[in-house]
Amino acid sequence: MGNNIPKEVQNIVKQLNSADFEAYIVGGCVRDLLLGIKPKDWDITTGATPEEIQKVFPDSFYENKFGTVGVKTESEDTTLKVVEVTTFRTEAKYTDKRHPDRVRFTKNIKEDLARRDFTINAMAMDIEIGEELIDYFDGREDLKAKSIRAVGEPARRFNEDALRMMRAVRLAAELGFALEEGTAKAIKKNVSSINLIAKERVKDELLKLFMTSAAHEGIELMRETGLLQEVLPEMAKGIGVTQNKHHIYTVYEHNLFSLQWAAEHDYSLVVRLAAFLHDIAKPQVKQGEGPDSTFYSHEVLGARMAAQVLDHLHFPRELIDKVALLVRHHMFYYNVDEVTERSVRRLLAKVGPENMDDLIKLRICDRMGSGVPKAQPYRLRHFQFMVDKVQKDPISVGMLKVRGDDVMKALNIKASPKVGQILDILLDEVLDEPAKNVKEYQLKRVEALGKLSENSLETLRQKAIETQEEVNRGEEEEIKKRYHV
Repeated sequence: MGNNIPKEVQNIVKQLNSADFEAYIVGGCVRDLLLGIKPKDWDITTGATPEEIQKVFPDSFYENKFGTVGVKTESEDTTLKVVEVTTFRTEAKYTDKRHPDRVRFTKNIKEDLARRDFTINAMAMDIEIGEELIDYFDGREDLKAKSIRAVGEPARRFNEDALRMMRAVRLAAELGFALEEGTAKAIKKNVSSINLIAKERVKDELLKLFMTSAAHEGIELMRETGLLQEVLPEMAKGIGVTQNKHHIYTVYEHNLFSLQWAAEHDYSLVVRLAAFLHDIAKPQVKQGEGPDSTFYSHEVLGARMAAQVLDHLHFPRELIDKVALLVRHHMFYYNVDEVTERSVRRLLAKVGPENMDDLIKLRICDRMGSGVPKAQPYRLRHFQFMVDKVQKDPISVGMLKVRGDDVMKALNIKASPKVGQILDILLDEVLDEPAKNVKEYQLKRVEALGKLSENSLETLRQKAIETQEEVNRGEEEEIKKRYHV
């Protein structure tokens, strides 16, 4: 096992020991070593105070009140450039259920381990003396039993830091473990205290959960313990909501299984979130019951709801916008015999070429999560063929052969709304006929359009927009009739 411990970590422990201080690797890295997993980070705990640690490592830094010193190394591995070394400590009452009111340093490793969250994270290892495992709370036995068990009294651990409840279900999903009965009961009893935690911290745990290969199992644990109802109440509303003849699962189950497909196929975070949130609005828009029930416009409301949920949890704006875009367009109509290159170009213009792969992946998740597997590989392959075929066709003003300065020069005018109107009209023409994206032709059209007033140009521009909206409505109505959505 020693060969799996980086030399940078070994050297820090050795130097502390040489200065007559106890020092051990601790927490998640010990857990991962015992599981045969490569640790993502390394933590060291010691009997030395922060001041004493800094005397041993003069180039270190100490910028907190929790006894954690950053020890710099010369490692080329970015995860090892700074190794955290923390003084043995005990923690007093957590009044806000987030932070200890005060921290007291101790010389006792057992007291330090006793304050930790779960038994599998409350183990230390002496790597200088035969890799001796320090395990006062039977963490190794819980690893063998694949059990997530709180250290000591579970309710006390969760009262100290309510985020530990989210961490419990995330670790269970990540490791394929189960929640120990007493730990699960304590989460259910204290679940409302999760609302005291900063949204950024909750978001961070959710992000880690969604990126596990068993994200759906973590979400299901959230439902079983009540965390889903507190953290993502909009998704909990889908529990028990039946669908129409194209689904055998409830709305919640369908969202869950769509996420499962995304996670098991290692799709991106954007696709995983979109897969879970894509039908978020169905409970609100459902009309009727039984096999012919409908969910008209759920994708429109769903895009807004998904954005609101992610914004509330302080996800990055760029990610929010991408997820909302995928949710909004996940019902795109595609029938091999009916869809034209024109309609594919217009979809590309709305969604963006850079998002088409994710949109197709979301469509696969949606299909495979329906309970009536219809990946329809030929349709999807044909659609991808069509996308690739029209990929180089103009789908935005920026892809036209003429630019705004060309319009101004041809008409001898300054920048004005008229320039934008003309470019929008030209784009509408080439969306229908890419062959018209020729500079000579477009300059002639500029001259002709330039003779019209701004009001006349705006009328033409609005007509183009209305034509596009009519096409969109026609396609959406067709798919809604076909699939009762």
